[in-house]
Amino acid sequence: MQILIIGATGGTGRQLVAQALEAGHQVTALVRNPSKLDIHHERLTVAKGNVLDFPSVEAAVKGQQAVLSALGHKRWIIPSTILSAGTKNVIRAMETRGVRRFICETSLGVGDSFGRLGLYYTLFTIPVILFFYFRDKGRQERYIKESSLDWVIVRPGQLTNGRKRGVYHHGLRVGHWLWTVKISRADVADFMLKQLTDDQYLHSTPGVCW
Repeated sequence: MQILIIGATGGTGRQLVAQALEAGHQVTALVRNPSKLDIHHERLTVAKGNVLDFPSVEAAVKGQQAVLSALGHKRWIIPSTILSAGTKNVIRAMETRGVRRFICETSLGVGDSFGRLGLYYTLFTIPVILFFYFRDKGRQERYIKESSLDWVIVRPGQLTNGRKRGVYHHGLRVGHWLWTVKISRADVADFMLKQLTDDQYLHSTPGVCW
């Protein structure tokens, strides 16, 4: 399958690129700085661009069969619309170019999964440190849900750099109000790639954790 990966230089994004290539997909990675993606493969095309620049997004989307987004940034403590504005450009480009399948990573704790990332995140981390970041994730999810795409929003627990286990919990009620649930970026990528051909969670927001 011809797929575009957004956020390919991040932790989950790198896993998406590596695992997609391993699975035999033809991969395009949209990145601001190509030198930060240290993966080289005959089936990998690295496209320089920015999700906030619509023409570069549309050019990367053209000819794809699906788009996976692990978009993120580190401007956590200041107001930002990078996630939502960037995703809005991706959606617009996909609708313009007739690309239907969109798999996007957000987080447990967003939207109707509020409170399912454990007390520490619910009472401290999200409201004190990640307030603006999670507010923008909420806008990001809203744009996706309002689109005409065949979308799946994947909400992982706290991300780790652990190995891919290939076994994890997933569903619409994943998470816990008391303790923080976790999952490796490698397993998140594994689950996201499965959504390319699995319609179980089409137009829904599954959580995923160990």
